Amino acid sequence: MTLRVLDPTNEAKPATGEAAQRLLSLRGTTIGFISNGKEGTKEYFGHLGRILQEEHGVARIVMRTKSNYSAPADKHIVDEIRQWHAAVTGIGD
Repeated sequence: MTLRVLDPTNEAKPATGEAAQRLLSLRGTTIGFISNGKEGTKEYFGHLGRILQEEHGVARIVMRTKSNYSAPADKHIVDEIRQWHAAVTGIGD
């Protein structure tokens, strides 16, 4: 019997660039949440956003939802990310 092993890794080149500088504080910042659109993220992200504002001084929370849960974020969301100090993403399964 022959055992065939497949490599499922993506052959695309990794993204290049530099990591953003770590925030020293969340006070006064804008935090963006990007949901995959599944039901499980809505309440969780809302709750986390309230905690960030009430306990850590975040000034503004931005909620965005991708149009397709299995695809990368839509161009208009990606373009908006530059206006945020940090982003939180997640899946709602």
